[in-house]
Amino acid sequence: MHKTVQNLIDIENQLKFSLGDLNKSNLPKIIAVSKTFKMDNILPLIEHGHLDFGENKVQEAVDKWTEIKDNNSSIKLHMIGRLQTNKVKFAVKLFDYIHSVDSEKLAKKIADEQLKVQRNIKVFIQVNIGDESQKSGINIDETNNLIIFCKKINLNVIGLMCIPPAEIDPTGHFKEMNKLNKVNNFEELSMGMSSDYLKAAKFNSTYLRIGSNIFGQRN
Repeated sequence: MHKTVQNLIDIENQLKFSLGDLNKSNLPKIIAVSKTFKMDNILPLIEHGHLDFGENKVQEAVDKWTEIKDNNSSIKLHMIGRLQTNKVKFAVKLFDYIHSVDSEKLAKKIADEQLKVQRNIKVFIQVNIGDESQKSGINIDETNNLIIFCKKINLNVIGLMCIPPAEIDPTGHFKEMNKLNKVNNFEELSMGMSSDYLKAAKFNSTYLRIGSNIFGQRN
C-alpha cells in the first residue's frame, strides 16, 4: 500500500475514534491538499477511491488536473488559496469548490464567469477569524453583508472557512466559527488542517484541508 493511502486511512481511523466518543457518525470529508506534489504521489489516492483534492494556485492546478478531471468526473477539486480576480475565469472552469471568497469584487467575478461557462461553483466565505492583517478573509463583523451580497447575485454559498492563528490553541476560534456558521444556517464548514483537524472536527467542520499528514512535508 502506498504511504499516502496508508496515511489517509490512519487519519480516517483517528477521526472515527475521536468523533465516536461524541456520538458523531458523519465524518467530515478530507480534502487531500496536493499543492506542490506531483501526480505520482496523488494517483495512488485516486486509485484508492479518494475524490477530494485541494490546490492553492490556479496555474499549477490547470497543469496537473485538467486531463485527470476530464477522465474522472467524480473528482472534486477545491481552490483553497487566495484567488486573484484575473485568475477567476480559469478557476471556474476547473474547480468545483472555492474556499476563499472574501470580497464583493471576487464574489461578483465568480458569479459572472461561471455564468459564461454554465457551471455552479460551490463557495465558502473565508473569515479572518483571528483578525490577522497578513491573512486573507473578511472581518467577522462584515461577514453578514458579504453573505447577503452573494445571495443577491445567486452565488452558491454553502458555508464558511477559516485559517486560525498558528501560534495559539484554535479551539476558541473553531467554537466561534461553528456558532457563526449555524447562525447563518449553513450546512458545510471548512476548517482544520494537519495540525488541528481533530479539534476542528469536534466543532462540526465538514471539510478538513489536510496536506502534510497525507503527503509528507513539502520541500
